[in-house]
Amino acid sequence: MFYYFLKYVLLGPLLRLVFRPRIEGLEHVPSSGAAIVAGNHLSFSDHFLMPAILKRRITFLAKAEYFTGPGLKGRLTAFFFRSAGQIPVDRSGKDAGQAAIREGLGVLGKGELLGIYPEGTRSHDGRLYKGKVGVAVMALKAGIPVIPCAMIGTFEAQPPGKVVPRVHPVVIRFGKPLDFSRYAGMEDEKAILRAVTDEIMYTILSLSEQEYVDQYAAVAKAEDAERRAAEKRRLPRLPLG
Repeated sequence: MFYYFLKYVLLGPLLRLVFRPRIEGLEHVPSSGAAIVAGNHLSFSDHFLMPAILKRRITFLAKAEYFTGPGLKGRLTAFFFRSAGQIPVDRSGKDAGQAAIREGLGVLGKGELLGIYPEGTRSHDGRLYKGKVGVAVMALKAGIPVIPCAMIGTFEAQPPGKVVPRVHPVVIRFGKPLDFSRYAGMEDEKAILRAVTDEIMYTILSLSEQEYVDQYAAVAKAEDAERRAAEKRRLPRLPLG
């Protein structure tokens, strides 16, 4: 109930008013039945803009940190995500990927839409990074199509670290459903999973026209943070007084 209150009364109209998103290819999202909507991830706003414009309800696998934050802000964030039907996924530990896949298959098993960001985390610099194969595992195991989606302009509207988004043109572009039924029964073959994932990412890239980096986003983000820290340590100290 709260999901639809957010979508049609509280948040949806506000997002449409502020961002005035241009929607392209919405006809590619099926009106019924299970499907995965796989998109790039540029901004915290992505979590709300896509659900606001879709006619159907969509469930995202959200990182567990959104549900465990401290203080009043943390409790409000957790309440918001739970009320919106989002599923917390612990991304730490060796079994994190399997837990996400189980949760995702549960959503698909009910004939619903599942939203997923194959990059695994937000892009810290606006580029598109290598996809993780969990999206391929779910698509092949469930035997359902993948609808590629490109969020364009949300990085400029709300880059990492910016709490209040700025007004900026946004485009949400959906591509034709990708059918991987030719790989049925091959969800345990690593080469097939990588090929399926790369096809999904290439299609997202074609829609978004981002620069592509053949590296996982989390690794690139960590390397960038380490590089900035090293540069800061090398800066000469100014004399006191």
